Amino acid sequence: MNSNNESAKAQYSPSGVGGIKVGIIGGAGYTGGELIRLLLNHPHIELSYVHSRSNAGQPVYTVHQDLIGETDLKFSGELNSDINVLFLCLGHGESNKFLRENSIPESVKVIDLANDFRLSGQSEIGNRKFIYGLPELNREKIQSAQNIANPGCFATAIQLGLLPLAKAGLLNDVYTTGITGSTGAGQSLSATSHFSWRANNVQAYKTLTHQHLGEIGESLVQLQPNPNFDLSFVPWRGDFTRGIFISSTLHCEEGISELTQLFEDFYKGHPFTHVSKEPVFLKQVVNTNKAVIQLEKVGSKLVVHSAIDNLLKGASGQAVQNMNLLFGLDETSGLKLKATNF
Repeated sequence: MNSNNESAKAQYSPSGVGGIKVGIIGGAGYTGGELIRLLLNHPHIELSYVHSRSNAGQPVYTVHQDLIGETDLKFSGELNSDINVLFLCLGHGESNKFLRENSIPESVKVIDLANDFRLSGQSEIGNRKFIYGLPELNREKIQSAQNIANPGCFATAIQLGLLPLAKAGLLNDVYTTGITGSTGAGQSLSATSHFSWRANNVQAYKTLTHQHLGEIGESLVQLQPNPNFDLSFVPWRGDFTRGIFISSTLHCEEGISELTQLFEDFYKGHPFTHVSKEPVFLKQVVNTNKAVIQLEKVGSKLVVHSAIDNLLKGASGQAVQNMNLLFGLDETSGLKLKATNF
């Protein structure tokens, strides 16, 4: 671990003094709003500024209206380098452009929530090297990193259901279906995100071509180096606002007890990923940073179900989890959230 990270962890550990100074770029969208909500309640954070050109000078609560009474912070139209970590909540392709056009001190850690730096061939820009930020896969690398590429929401849910199998060398051809809420499409309106279209409706989209397939493949090969398997993924748009439910099917001869133990051993010590022996459902995870996994087996067919909140474990919550690891904080700091079970 480098000395810069060691000194940062000493300075910002819970027993230290002061707070981690945070800046957010792109604070007006869904992921930016979730990030603000989390950081306002984080015990070791000072939210220095939230940048939004289109809303500069306006109180944050005029966009994120549930925050009225929570903060008087106003959106900033200017950048401030007096921070320790910068979150990029921009559209895909915009993070790379932002870092090229703006001078951000190398001492400032960057956590990107877009897909610009997730793939190994695209993980560097200038002197910045991004580490893929899935803690259940790369916790030690994240702890010693300077920059994090936060995983995609579908990618997180699918990978958490397959990583233990990859480590055991049990992956073969996988057939995955997954459904996501409307917030996964972002805040800008489109024909398929209007209430009148989304309500009482389900649709497949980006069949077998979803943009998260690349990062999923790189992670699985990291654990099962001989890629003698194929992943076929059909995503669906659902008629609800948030959450992702994944079902992955593959051939497997091992028994359900052995497989369950395999998953429990893999995720032992990871505070947000849990293996359930009962059927899982979205309300267990919505409004939390948890991932819940369940295994079912009929004959030689194994089905792995996994559920997450697309805006939390699939985006802003995982970004805060990564920040905690970067600065040597308790991994769960600011993330002990209540599920919307009713």
